[in-house]
Amino acid sequence: MYLRQLIGFFIRASSDHRVGPHHVALYMTLYQQWCINNGKSPFPVTQVQLRQTAKIGRTTYHKCMRELEAYGYIQYVRSYSPVLGSLVYLQELD
Repeated sequence: MYLRQLIGFFIRASSDHRVGPHHVALYMTLYQQWCINNGKSPFPVTQVQLRQTAKIGRTTYHKCMRELEAYGYIQYVRSYSPVLGSLVYLQELD
């Protein structure tokens, strides 16, 4: 299950001209969190943690999350609460 998701992402992203290195870095960070959550969606995330791990800034983070959702790679349920994390669903890509 885990490898199918990862391989599915790389196959799809390699032929998707819209996906760049920041998208890949952020998706890999999301994938890592998904694995930590035993491959279950949704899983909670915080912007600070994702940005630090993916090595991207705030503007790039918001742009890439919006685009990954628009391109069909994730579903992002943003939390505006400083206490609660947002939720992310990885779309099945196998």
